[in-house]
Amino acid sequence: MDDLERELRALATWLDTPEVPDVTARVRSRLAAPAHRRRRWRYWLAAVLAALLVALLPPGRAAIADAVAGLLRFSGIVIDTTSAPMPPTGVPSPLPAQRPAAFHEAQRHLRFPIRVPAELGDPEQVLVADPDGTGAYRVVTLLYRGGALRLDAFDGHLEPVFQKQVSGPGVEWVQVHGDFAVWIGGPHELSYVDRTGTVRVATARLAAATLIWEDAGVSYRLEGDLTRDEAIGIAESLD
Repeated sequence: MDDLERELRALATWLDTPEVPDVTARVRSRLAAPAHRRRRWRYWLAAVLAALLVALLPPGRAAIADAVAGLLRFSGIVIDTTSAPMPPTGVPSPLPAQRPAAFHEAQRHLRFPIRVPAELGDPEQVLVADPDGTGAYRVVTLLYRGGALRLDAFDGHLEPVFQKQVSGPGVEWVQVHGDFAVWIGGPHELSYVDRTGTVRVATARLAAATLIWEDAGVSYRLEGDLTRDEAIGIAESLD
C-alpha cells in the first residue's frame, strides 16, 4: 500500500478543506447522474479519501510519504508533480497536423460542438490539430489577445491529450458551475500526448496559468495571464 499511500498524500496536499461539510445528498445525486458526470465526481471522492487517509496515517509512515509527490489525471490531462519542471529549450513544434481553420469549417471536422466564452467573444483565430483516419480533428484551439490567451477543447473521453509538469504550490482544486476543476497558478511545462500515448517532447513549451475543467463530455484548458477568479468567470460563460 506504500505507493497508494504516497499518491493519496500527494493529492491531499492540494486540498484546502478547513471544514468538512455533510455531502451525503450530493454524493447520492451524483451516483444517479449520467456517466460523464459520475466520472468527474470520482475525482472529488478520491480527494476526500486522500484527506481522510492522511489524517489517519501514523507519523512515521507519513514522514516517508511526505517525500514523494505524484500524478493526477484529470479530464484527459496528466499533471505530474514528481519533480521540478525544466523549461523547454529551443522552439516547440506545433501539435500534430495543426492548421488554422475558419470557425464553421473547424466545426464540421469535430465530433463535439465548439463553445465560445461569452466573456471573450469570437476568437481571433481558430486552430485544429491531430486528425484521425476519417479527418476528424482531436483538438480545437481558440486564440485571443494575439495568441496570448488560448482555449483548447477536446473530447473528455479520450486518453490523455496533454501532460503538464509542475512543482511546489499553485495546483489546487476549484469549481466551475459546481463541478470540480483544477487551477495551476503559475508557469509550467506542457507537452502533447499523441494517440499512441507517447509524449511529444518536441511540442514542449512553457505554459502560463491554466484552468482545466470538463463540461458535457468535453475537456477544456484555458491558458493565459489570468487570475484564478478571472479564469473561472470565463469558463462559466461558455455558450
